[in-house]
Amino acid sequence: MQQVFEVQGMTCGHCERSVTNAIQGVDAQAQIKIDRSANRVEVDSSASREALSAAIAEEGYKVA
Repeated sequence: MQQVFEVQGMTCGHCERSVTNAIQGVDAQAQIKIDRSANRVEVDSSASREALSAAIAEEGYKVA
């Protein structure tokens, strides 16, 4: 299931890797596309939106 998150605070490649690793910690098979300039993270995953959002937030990013 594809889900879109607005993630505030991503400013560099390291941020993108942190978000990617957080999502893959919940679902290792997740397909992830990040558009840092638009603060947009698209995730194709079977994991719940709440679990993915919590994992991103644990890395210190604000999820809308």
